[in-house]
Amino acid sequence: MSRRDETQRRVRLRDQHSLAVRELGRGAPLILVHGFTGSSQAWPDSLVQSLAERFHLVIPDLIGHGESDPVDRPERFHLKEVVRDLEEVLIACGHERAHWLGYSMGGRVALGACALAPERVMSAVLEGSSPGLESETERKSRREADEQLARELETQGIAPFVERWVRLPLFASQARLSAEVRARQLEQKLRNDASSLAACLRGLGTGTQPSFWGALSRLSRAVLLVHGEEDLKFQGIAERMHDRLSRSTLVSIPNAGHTTHLEQPDSFRRTVLEFHASQQ
Repeated sequence: MSRRDETQRRVRLRDQHSLAVRELGRGAPLILVHGFTGSSQAWPDSLVQSLAERFHLVIPDLIGHGESDPVDRPERFHLKEVVRDLEEVLIACGHERAHWLGYSMGGRVALGACALAPERVMSAVLEGSSPGLESETERKSRREADEQLARELETQGIAPFVERWVRLPLFASQARLSAEVRARQLEQKLRNDASSLAACLRGLGTGTQPSFWGALSRLSRAVLLVHGEEDLKFQGIAERMHDRLSRSTLVSIPNAGHTTHLEQPDSFRRTVLEFHASQQ
């Protein structure tokens, strides 16, 4: 499998916005959903090429990210709207349903699909993700913090914001990545639109999305919960989710922080493939 086997398309959505989508591989459909400030290019080439040997990969840029249309309206980023976007992407790519794999914010979107559109989900891999915040007090505090970040994006622009974002303690373990990988990730993030990211923080931030903690026990799809062993916050969240989900597998990946797919792509790939093999 090589980049020559990859196709790119734009999927026109119900409101005439369009998403950029990469497709490659053959087999069962697997949609990859990136995190905040990410894009379809944020997934390591080695991981994408390996997964494409087993799956038909559908890799979109979420609305307001990457090469997809910019949007500055927070309500357009509401979780139900983003899930609906990806339903339309799957149908445009010839699939009624798919396996889902989401990282961080993308994991929240994938979990939202499990809850809001279960007929579109065959299984879900949630990496470094959460079901949202349980209390209104927590959500209010997070909304205030995200509003401050959104204002910084609008007043200072994308470059200063991204420089601070990549230096958050959550991403400290990425310092072990090669200079080439870090440079590629930085370049990808800087291609995003500041106004769109600000709207995303307001519309799809953890403080804005609905909490799915109460819904976990009712979800019927098999779920793989992945976290890096150094990502203690999301380890705790994943363990609590594991206790509530009826069909879940919990895996901690050594020598990794929040971005296990980037820091340990081989271990992440094996974990995903073993999970899918166990479901057959």
